[in-house]
Amino acid sequence: MRLTFLGGSETVTGSKYLLETETTRVLIDCGLFQGYKWLRRRNWEPVPLGINEVDAIVLTHAHLDHSGFVPVLYSQGFRGRVYAHYGTVGLCQILWPDSGRIQEEDAKFYKKHQLSKHDNPRALYDEATAEQALTLLHGIEYDKRFSVGDIHFYLQPAGHILGAASVIAEHDGVRIGFSGDVGRPHDILMQPPRPLPEVDYLLLESTYGDRRHSEEDPWQQLADVVNETAASGGVLMIPSFAVGRAQLLQHMLITLMQEDRIPRLPIFLDSPMAISVSELYSEHHEYHRLSAAQCHAAEQGIIYTHSVEESKAIASQGAPHIIIAGSGMATGGRILHHFKRWLGDHRSTVLFSGHQAGGTRGAKMVQGMERIKLHGQWLPVKARVRVLDGLSGHADYVEIGDWLKQSALPADAKLFLVHGEPDALEAQADYLKQTTSYDVNVAGYRQVLHFD
Repeated sequence: MRLTFLGGSETVTGSKYLLETETTRVLIDCGLFQGYKWLRRRNWEPVPLGINEVDAIVLTHAHLDHSGFVPVLYSQGFRGRVYAHYGTVGLCQILWPDSGRIQEEDAKFYKKHQLSKHDNPRALYDEATAEQALTLLHGIEYDKRFSVGDIHFYLQPAGHILGAASVIAEHDGVRIGFSGDVGRPHDILMQPPRPLPEVDYLLLESTYGDRRHSEEDPWQQLADVVNETAASGGVLMIPSFAVGRAQLLQHMLITLMQEDRIPRLPIFLDSPMAISVSELYSEHHEYHRLSAAQCHAAEQGIIYTHSVEESKAIASQGAPHIIIAGSGMATGGRILHHFKRWLGDHRSTVLFSGHQAGGTRGAKMVQGMERIKLHGQWLPVKARVRVLDGLSGHADYVEIGDWLKQSALPADAKLFLVHGEPDALEAQADYLKQTTSYDVNVAGYRQVLHFD
């Protein structure tokens, strides 16, 4: 058996791991490369090692950097099953078509305004292809055993987002764990990740390998930002990931209002995708910490803007008010249109609430850039830029270490660190080498492992 790292190695995006035996080929995760242009270009390169001809795909969760490349493989002929937890299936049914639609809209926009160096800019895949790719999804409950050829699998809860899982694969007595994205033990929204069983090899995420999460109270941080913006008469713009983060922010804002810790301002969820995801979280509240009543309270207290016309109408809203809109790293989505109106207003605030990958607009704004490029124009950043710590859905390196201590890994287990920026990978490797007896390695892009 062998494993090839085709993504998610030496970077925090594009997760793809090709697991092969003499007779079976399975891809664990199938994600898009995001962030830096040199990484995004990999999405357009010829499909490596014929992964469009694998027998099946197994997804750890629905985030596009783990699942969003499936429609590309579909367009190139892949028709095998895509196994995932039912929660992941539900989210992919929302995320993939939305991704295709955004790509189509962006291509049309860049062509119309001649903003691309290509005469005919095109989408990596369109909405129709994404819809067709959904037919490949096959829902699996946690702990249900299934096989692809001679490789046996099951999924176990990993926290992080709805449906997220760690994947356990076994062949000929060798067991490999794929951590997926590991959630936090005391997450406000999600249940903690389940400790791992005994595995010989583990691919371990390292997103926060060089950082601890802030010990500041995120509830108070959020209340302070809302109160500061309201007092100045500005607009609070929150670029948000549609899955998990938007639902958490709604719950927190409504709760703070109910407790009279912030004024009762209009709150707009200006993201059709986040609206659909919120409804899915409400339907499956058994998979997270919020009760049905808490989900209902958030839905009732938020103004959902589905159409483009409803989104544009927000501009006529008198300040102050709150806008939650995609995307979380300000790489696209409706938040950009609100930036055009309010980013130059010193009374307003942009609040980032999650990881900002290198090269994204979000990362540049957090670093203090005074201007950002948006649809071919350079916009001045006069609004306050704030960061809300403590809401990450990823465990930090100490929380990862504690999770491993709770797990049943043998003392000599071999770990391969993935899904992290270079500094985070090295820092997490150093930490684990100092605190555990595991054989810890940083996985390389296109590296091949052979298992006995």
